[in-house]
Amino acid sequence: MSTYEPDFCPRYHQAVEMIGRRWAGVILRELLAGATHFRQIGDAIPDISDKLLSERLKRFESEGVIERVVLPTTPVTIEYRLTDKGRALEAAVRELSLWAETWLPAEDEAKGVRTGA
Repeated sequence: MSTYEPDFCPRYHQAVEMIGRRWAGVILRELLAGATHFRQIGDAIPDISDKLLSERLKRFESEGVIERVVLPTTPVTIEYRLTDKGRALEAAVRELSLWAETWLPAEDEAKGVRTGA
């Protein structure tokens, strides 16, 4: 039996909007995997611009999902760390990743490119 509630839920809508923005889910996944530095996150995501990465990190920070930590090193080092609120998304991100692996074609398959034998 399904526990799905068909009534509109503003909190659900807000959550989907937060992680559904372009690249936001992928950035969140990188942070959950342990990436902490801007360049580390950017290098792990093909085709994301520095500007867009910066915008998404600022938005996650304003939403309380991550915190920006300035380390007193020379030169200054900036780290991005998940807050408790951000880490609480891990199960949802993991389930969405499993669903995608099961139900969505790989990018090459979606474009009609044959891979393998």
